[in-house]
Amino acid sequence: MAVSLAKGQKISLKKENGSDLLSFCIGANWGQIEKKGFFGTKKEEVDLDLSVGMFDSNKNLAKENIIYFGNLQAGGIKHSGDDRGGDAGGDDGLDNEVITINLPQIPANIDQVVFVLNSFKGQDFAGIPFASIRLYEGTPSKVNEVVATYNIASDPKFAGYVSMILGKLYRRNGEWKFSAIGEPTQDKELGATLQTVQQKYL
Repeated sequence: MAVSLAKGQKISLKKENGSDLLSFCIGANWGQIEKKGFFGTKKEEVDLDLSVGMFDSNKNLAKENIIYFGNLQAGGIKHSGDDRGGDAGGDDGLDNEVITINLPQIPANIDQVVFVLNSFKGQDFAGIPFASIRLYEGTPSKVNEVVATYNIASDPKFAGYVSMILGKLYRRNGEWKFSAIGEPTQDKELGATLQTVQQKYL
């Protein structure tokens, strides 16, 4: 059974059989905005960007350790590519952008891997009909088993914001764990969001 995450909740990356979850995906899924006008409703494309920052034990972030639509791969982490539209016909059950994680390939000096979401065109999160992330075993095109889900559109606190910190992977005593953060920030673009991460969430 998948865990439905709440803000601040932490989960261990162990399977039910006790073995470690070493390779998995984190996917973001969202829908297009409905705009009502004189001639009915029309859909407005939504361009959200799922990105990752890998921080070392001194909380430093090297430029090459930022994984986003402009740098798709680094240190055991791979981005599926930019989705600039969102789901037009309601939730199709597939993720729009997917980060693939291979924990053994993450450099030994990296202690925290943080996931953020930015609204590229400045579209308010409150207007997006649905948005969620999930952690699962599989590939960007195939979900084998969902480990955890996190609904990020149902919370009214995201109204008025275009950037949020989703959660992070962190090492504790040689083991990786995941923590759901779920905090909006005042930032308008990725660089500033990662600076906020550095200052407040590591």
